[in-house]
Amino acid sequence: MTVTAAQIAAARAELPLAFQAPLPVRIRRYALWALFIGLFGWCFYAFDFSPERIWTGLGRLGRVISFMFPPHVWKSWEAFSEILKGLGETLSMAFLGTLLGAVIAFPLSFLGAKNINRMNALRLGTRRGYDIIRAFEVLILALIFIRAFGLGPLPGVLAIAVSEIGTFAKLFSEAIENTSRKPVEGVVASGGSRVQSVRFGVMPQVMPVILSIVLYNFESNVRSGTILGIVGAGGIGFLLSDRIAAYRWDEAWSIIFLIILMVYAIDWASGLLRARFIGKWEGAR
Repeated sequence: MTVTAAQIAAARAELPLAFQAPLPVRIRRYALWALFIGLFGWCFYAFDFSPERIWTGLGRLGRVISFMFPPHVWKSWEAFSEILKGLGETLSMAFLGTLLGAVIAFPLSFLGAKNINRMNALRLGTRRGYDIIRAFEVLILALIFIRAFGLGPLPGVLAIAVSEIGTFAKLFSEAIENTSRKPVEGVVASGGSRVQSVRFGVMPQVMPVILSIVLYNFESNVRSGTILGIVGAGGIGFLLSDRIAAYRWDEAWSIIFLIILMVYAIDWASGLLRARFIGKWEGAR
């Protein structure tokens, strides 16, 4: 027997209470909505989100943006080469930090994967280690390493690398756990050892995911490298901060445009790498 929409509408009109959620469910729903609206309103009040302040801030922002145009054009190679050097330092920081983090995190990820490491204490301890590393923001790590190693790109590389160890190890271990058991069982049934089952059963499945994660985080670390330069870790961020502090807004806008262009180029190149290498790995499965 098929119930039509008209019959449902008629039953709802005749017995509206039968279609309502139970009273405890409705009370919880209203309480959650009240808590959400109250928290939202308190944040607006505590952070002084007044219409007057927003309007004044928008006016100041408009004046700052007006100072950025027309963009600055460097007329000497000496001045422009300094900007290119800063962009190169930021790109190198992101590349080295991402590479070091991935290299160190890759073996650690196997210790945190439950289908590889059957010792619960070691696996859970390793995972909590991931969480501890990820608890430190890369900017805080940069400030610590600047105090230890001085100004320059080295603290930025170390900050990115340490931060990425925790992130990569967690994501890699989850990717390893989500692999299918059938290829592993096939290798074992053919007489392969446990190491061979990982090499030929797990790795072909997980490498495309790992490569995609590394490329995405590399793009993100290029942007992070810009922020690290502002606190003294070298790169284009230091030059950008210097121009903003000197109220040279036209140069700041030109630097921002070059950063956007660099991020776009990296995104385009990483897309090509994904299409080539991920397809290669998937074809070998």
